[in-house]
Amino acid sequence: MSTEVVRTHYSAAANAFYWFIRGAVAFLAKMLFRHKIDGKEHLPATGSYIIAPTHRSNLDGFMISTISKRRIRFMAKNSLWSNRPSGWFFTTMGGFPVDREHADRQALRACGEVIEMGYPLIVFPEGQRREGPVIDDLYQGPSYLAHKYGIPILPIGIGGSATAMPVGAKYLRPQFIEFIIGEPIKVAPSERRAKRSEIEATTAQLEKQLQELFDEAQRRVGTPNE
Repeated sequence: MSTEVVRTHYSAAANAFYWFIRGAVAFLAKMLFRHKIDGKEHLPATGSYIIAPTHRSNLDGFMISTISKRRIRFMAKNSLWSNRPSGWFFTTMGGFPVDREHADRQALRACGEVIEMGYPLIVFPEGQRREGPVIDDLYQGPSYLAHKYGIPILPIGIGGSATAMPVGAKYLRPQFIEFIIGEPIKVAPSERRAKRSEIEATTAQLEKQLQELFDEAQRRVGTPNE
């Protein structure tokens, strides 16, 4: 994906479509799930940053756009681009595909282009939807990008989405959903390439914060983790 293609996705028509869908999602989330967002004070007002949420439901990807009044880009599994209508929708919404089975250098380049353009970028650190209360075995992509570009990681715990629409479910269930935005994980800009140990340490910090935020979000919506 070239920079020219990435920039094309920010046309006036694409922007209008994004904000229409985001508004509809925010309205439905409020009506159906009494959706709450805590910790908005941690959102950077300018510049790029990595949004790193927990991931237990297909609802997460749609609802995460509601955290900010800035337009957000995201990386998602390449199967969402398996047909033209789906691919058009997710591209227009600001997404680009990643091959989760292999090292996808093209997706990393697209991440870098989005970051250099100054937009927030969603990267799910668990790599895919998971089940259960434990946050572990995170991918190092968010930490790698944070160190490479000197930008913060914003951990977000999502409570209730696993009950509202669990893995494999075809229908929505009544359930409160709350997002808790944690304090940013900041890394110092560096002229050199980050050491593996530094990336691993940042990933460990992200894992710890995500677990705490996930536990608290689940507790608040009445579905506490065991």
